[in-house]
Amino acid sequence: MAVAACHKNGITGFHDAGIDRETITLYEEMKAKDKMKIRLYGMLTGWDKELLNEWYKKGPMIDPDNLVTIRSVKLNCDGALGSRGAWLLESYTDRPGHFGHETLPMKFVEETALNGLQYGFQVCSHAIGDRANREVLDHYESAFAELPQLATNHRFRIEHAQHLHPDDIPRFAQLQVIPAMQAIHMSSDRSWAIDRLGEQRIKEGAYMWQSLLKSGIPIVNGTDVPVEPLNPIASLYASVTRKTLQGTPDGGYEPAERMTREQALKSYTLDAAYGAFEEDIKGSITIGKLADFTIYDRDIMKVPEKELLNTGIAMTIFDGKIVYTKGD
Repeated sequence: MAVAACHKNGITGFHDAGIDRETITLYEEMKAKDKMKIRLYGMLTGWDKELLNEWYKKGPMIDPDNLVTIRSVKLNCDGALGSRGAWLLESYTDRPGHFGHETLPMKFVEETALNGLQYGFQVCSHAIGDRANREVLDHYESAFAELPQLATNHRFRIEHAQHLHPDDIPRFAQLQVIPAMQAIHMSSDRSWAIDRLGEQRIKEGAYMWQSLLKSGIPIVNGTDVPVEPLNPIASLYASVTRKTLQGTPDGGYEPAERMTREQALKSYTLDAAYGAFEEDIKGSITIGKLADFTIYDRDIMKVPEKELLNTGIAMTIFDGKIVYTKGD
């Protein structure tokens, strides 16, 4: 059902952020039964140290069929902004004295980063608050400094990178840490996030897409389903408008940080592929790459902004075969 829903929404590949033993077994069974009709880039859950140690010993699984690849680890480093669990440098505007919290020891971030470099695993850390983002960057940087010969093409990521201190924005490019940011969160959260952070912190450090892109680091865009809608058009719309899905406010929130349509499309395709070491096989319609692509019912590069959310899927092709046609 999930695979069919992906095809219906024009999705042929997924980054699954945090898989456990049961999920790995399920994926292996699906592949063996020829039911894996979507390409999965799996991140081992950082909550299971025994599982991580097992995988460190055997090394990454780069699937020759490009269906289920496991070469990364997902760490959850703080909570969410809505519940005031995101870890902040300064207290919440609407709860003075409260800073949120880390959800695992920061020492474990550095330990995992060192293991990742040594054993060939990318590390992807969930960090929403500016304190969490700074801490993760600090511990990544320490690991890179300790093992510089292994850190030349690490492609470590921070998942969400939602609220940053201005001083930390250029550090992503300096350290070549990829921000994996779901633009749709700005649409869903911005109207109340200002209560949590206040106007200055929102303007200087929240959802800083254009600032990060200009600094020289790509952004991996995504849906963050099931928290947000499965259809990528919703996040694409947020990326280029900085508006809610209801089309408010006029001009968008902090419009200087919106992406161009070309940047937004690239963040969802070639840059997302780069964030999984897969740019040579995915991310563009190119001879020699996998024949996975989506045909929309209108040109998303030219359609008027107000019509963008009405974009539908005409056809989805996976591995050179039509897997969804509008009306199916």
